[in-house]
Amino acid sequence: MTRSSNLVAAPPRPSTVVGPPARRRRRSRRTGWAGWLFVAPALIFYAVFVLRPIVLTVQYSFYDWNGIGASRWAGFGNYTKVFADPELYDSILHAFELILFFSGIPVLLGLAIAATIRRIATSRLALVARTVLFLPQVIPLVAAGIAWTWLLSATGVVNQLLSALGLGKVTKAWLGDSSTALPAVGVIGAWVLLGLCILLFLSGMSKIDPALYEAARIDGAGVVREFFAITVPGLRQEIGVCVTVTMIAALASFDIVYVSTQGGPGNATTVPGLEIYYLAFSQREVGPASALAVVLMVVVLAVVLPVQRISKEDKP
Repeated sequence: MTRSSNLVAAPPRPSTVVGPPARRRRRSRRTGWAGWLFVAPALIFYAVFVLRPIVLTVQYSFYDWNGIGASRWAGFGNYTKVFADPELYDSILHAFELILFFSGIPVLLGLAIAATIRRIATSRLALVARTVLFLPQVIPLVAAGIAWTWLLSATGVVNQLLSALGLGKVTKAWLGDSSTALPAVGVIGAWVLLGLCILLFLSGMSKIDPALYEAARIDGAGVVREFFAITVPGLRQEIGVCVTVTMIAALASFDIVYVSTQGGPGNATTVPGLEIYYLAFSQREVGPASALAVVLMVVVLAVVLPVQRISKEDKP
């Protein structure tokens, strides 16, 4: 017997050919890297122009600095000033008051108008109403503030209409009276945001199944019952978006207030955005301005996040 015949046959070597699962994993890995490469420019832009200013604002809020000279550590002194200074504290309260106008009026009135437009959707009046009501949304806020300043002046159109109706005793310079200046600014904001809410609600109503309305009519439900039983629940997400956008607009308002009243008369219409501007660029107090900006950011998150949570649909 030869020597080679006594050797045991060696087991076959495992194949080095990559199977389908491995190929899929490698392809998925390459696709993931490609996706990050596409997203990278937007992430860099967001980090440089959004995240970095936020971090710097938090940093500046702990210093006394005039924006030019040397800075001095202040700790939480700037935050104490925000809540101890009546003018700064009142500006935050004014922003919350504006929520009633910026959010309450556009959402409630927008729901009613959108439901009315939906019922007459086939007529030309619906198209005209949709266009006219959305126009304020595309008008620059500065232009809107100037126009409303003329309308609400002592000799403006609003007072002229009131005088023509025999209500001359109630006429006044609406933006110049401390008791009516803030509500007047709120009306301007409500007018601007109403069109956006109507458009969102109309878009949401188009997704509601018409069969639900037909079933409600068969059961004898009226217009009001349809509205509260079908329309409002069907617009839960749209209402959440509308409330979120309008609340942020109220808390971060600046343009309309600056153009129409500049915070006056006195401090009747001061808001955080305006106070931040005055502190940083007029009084050169960058530390308190940054602290107020951080407080405003926290307030916006504290108000908006619960609204977002409530407006989410329950998942099965």
